[in-house]
Amino acid sequence: MTGAVPADAAGVPTAADPPWVVSLGDSFISGEGGRWAGNSNQFAGGWAGTDRAYDPNAGVSDPLRVYGPSFANGCNRSDVAEVQSLTLDVRRLNLACSGATSAAVRLPENGGVPFKGEISQADQLRTAVTGQPVQAVVVSIGGNDLGFSDIITQCTTNFLKPFLGSPCAPQASQQVEERLPGMRQAAAATLADVRTALDRAGHEPGSYRLVLQSYPSPLPDAGRMRYPGEKYDRFTVGGCPFFDRDLTWAHDDLVPRISAALADAAHDSGAEFLDLSRAFEGREVCSTTTRHADGTNPPAGETSEWMRFVTTGLTQGQLQESLHPNSFGQQALGTCLTLQLQQPAADRRCTNTAGKGPDQMRLQSLS
Repeated sequence: MTGAVPADAAGVPTAADPPWVVSLGDSFISGEGGRWAGNSNQFAGGWAGTDRAYDPNAGVSDPLRVYGPSFANGCNRSDVAEVQSLTLDVRRLNLACSGATSAAVRLPENGGVPFKGEISQADQLRTAVTGQPVQAVVVSIGGNDLGFSDIITQCTTNFLKPFLGSPCAPQASQQVEERLPGMRQAAAATLADVRTALDRAGHEPGSYRLVLQSYPSPLPDAGRMRYPGEKYDRFTVGGCPFFDRDLTWAHDDLVPRISAALADAAHDSGAEFLDLSRAFEGREVCSTTTRHADGTNPPAGETSEWMRFVTTGLTQGQLQESLHPNSFGQQALGTCLTLQLQQPAADRRCTNTAGKGPDQMRLQSLS
């Protein structure tokens, strides 16, 4: 059983050592999807330049170029993950793992369990920062406790049923209603364990920042869908196989409700809250204000989608990368966190600037 703590995350600090910023939690902060710079259906040139794992000299793709050794166990910590995309004078440590629930983060005595061959993230944190300066710990958790991926998968499956499919929103909305209280409780308990781990590592309350963040919407509402008519081109071309009703429900109801529950968990725990629910507005999969890359239009942060489209994993990339921030999205989230940590502790919402790249994100107070 191993941890993910790198060799340089422990040792004797010196006065010149910058502090650590550490990320914990699930795929949205581990860097899942970071292999991709936008989306494309054109195979040539490493999927029109979107596949950052593609080696043009060898003519092959190697995910290790992006995910490093974490690709072996599926944690998929990308080189542009949120904490790696910070533009601050800090040391960066990414302990998050794709697919993690709160149990993968919590301390063992409180129900924490090993996940993908690694000890609990809270225990990894304690080991990594003992005797080390810490500026902030940022946490993304709750989506897997809620079963977000299973819900989205069911919505996709419904869309792809020939002549028999119907929107998933009515049933899924009820499931979410039943699960949200448990998700909120799990997030709050996770934050409490993170504080305990930091206390055991010698960090007093007030000596570091603890930030809980929410999730950006991966999909636009039906009114901003690039492929009208609920036809199969939403799947075969766009990578967004969803009914109009489900698109609007996910964008207007599901994501905001998750964000509100996580805000409550942050308040329960005395943590800061960073609302990312509208960070990708206009940059979602299949939104009308984005386009796929091709031989004429290379991927760009100003025009490309910031989310990985839905893929089967049979042709390009992995199924688990679907509907996760791609490299542009992860850089944008890194900008959000940079801005948050440059200001005094407070609850804020991060949004993008229309027509601009990931370095032009904006914060506004939630108070």
